Amino acid sequence: MLETLNNMISALGSFLWGWPMIILLVGTHLYLTVRLKFPQRKIFKAIKLSVQRESGSTGDISPLGALMTSLAATVGTGNIIGVATAVSLGGPGAVFWCWLTGVLGIATKYAEGLLAVKYRVKTDRGDMIGGPMYALRNGLNMKVLATLFCVFTAMASFGIGNMVQSNSIAMLAKEACGLSPHVTGVAIAIMVALVVFFGIRGIARTCTFLVPFMAIFYVVGCVLILIINYKYLDDSIVLIFKSAFSPQAAGGGFVGSSVMMAARFGIARGLFSNESGMGSAPIIAAAAKTRNPVRQALVSASGTFWDTVVICALTGLVVVSSIIAYPDIDTTQGAALTHAAFCKLPYAGTIVLTVGLFSFTFSTILGWSYYGEKSIEYLVGGRWVFAYRVLWIVAIYVGAVANLGLVWNFSDCMNAMMAIPNLISLLLLSGVVAAETNKYLWSGRLDEEEKDE
Repeated sequence: MLETLNNMISALGSFLWGWPMIILLVGTHLYLTVRLKFPQRKIFKAIKLSVQRESGSTGDISPLGALMTSLAATVGTGNIIGVATAVSLGGPGAVFWCWLTGVLGIATKYAEGLLAVKYRVKTDRGDMIGGPMYALRNGLNMKVLATLFCVFTAMASFGIGNMVQSNSIAMLAKEACGLSPHVTGVAIAIMVALVVFFGIRGIARTCTFLVPFMAIFYVVGCVLILIINYKYLDDSIVLIFKSAFSPQAAGGGFVGSSVMMAARFGIARGLFSNESGMGSAPIIAAAAKTRNPVRQALVSASGTFWDTVVICALTGLVVVSSIIAYPDIDTTQGAALTHAAFCKLPYAGTIVLTVGLFSFTFSTILGWSYYGEKSIEYLVGGRWVFAYRVLWIVAIYVGAVANLGLVWNFSDCMNAMMAIPNLISLLLLSGVVAAETNKYLWSGRLDEEEKDE
């Protein structure tokens, strides 16, 4: 019975994340990029804004805290194992399509962040809350779609944001240290509880410390591997670009790859990794202190830059250069391919991979706990927040000790379903996004305070 259900959900997930969804997401990326006059041009300004203080502005946490929390939920196993899986299925050209998706996705993440701040509201407790559900409700009066978005987000949060992450940590601890999943599950649950019961400020403080550490640690590891593989770096870049457009260029273990396969798996991995268009990141963007919606929109957009344009690209180069340098590497499994590539870094390779996976998955649990909490709060009110947090902690332990094939497939479906209402709001409110962008960004008024209308 469960096997049949799992197969049905898996088939549904494959359909939802197939070409229709890819076309819809990439089409939205392209449309917003053109309509907003290529906000990617301001990416370095966005990075600068992310570390500036917004004293006196309305909001609960700093722009940097919002960005780090968003990155905590976004940067995960997909950046490490997911990229290698895309290469194993679509060939080296998948790295190019993954990277391109990140570049284009900056515009979509920008639009999401802008709408989140534009339509956010203040709760009775004085907290700021927003996201696609409020853009749908307050901007478009689409209350049914707003509710559906929250339902799908809450369901997805317990899957991809909780149980599958704790399961990944538990399996890693078992393989690396021989720890029982029960011990690991209890330990993770306690660590997360110590953070989430302090609310968004506690989550933001933890992520502001953890995310830069884990990103720098992982990037340094990647750079060291690329230094070891420096003789093959030029060949790797050429192979990535050639195989993105020519099936004959893949060669080696990728003879069966095609341009369509490279594009499909590269785009899908990029979209799944940076979450641009999914609607999750704007929930945290709404809590940020900011003078006007465009400033936080730029800060949010920089998250996609770091996640995909930098981290996923580095992972892709590590994987492809290792394949060229060591032809005996198994290219049929993403996890095995990643492990083999990092093991080529003497002494520290396994440590970099282990610490990277642990910190990435732990931070993802923290970020998604907030997404799910705000969805629950929208659906049933703030009085259920404490109960949600308790259930969240229990689910961490369950995920660590359970077999989660069904949960993985169900989470994939929910992620796609939550993206659809969000994309509708982005497209229908693109005029609002364009007007705000022209008002503040392209008119040189980025430092102005938004006036209540």
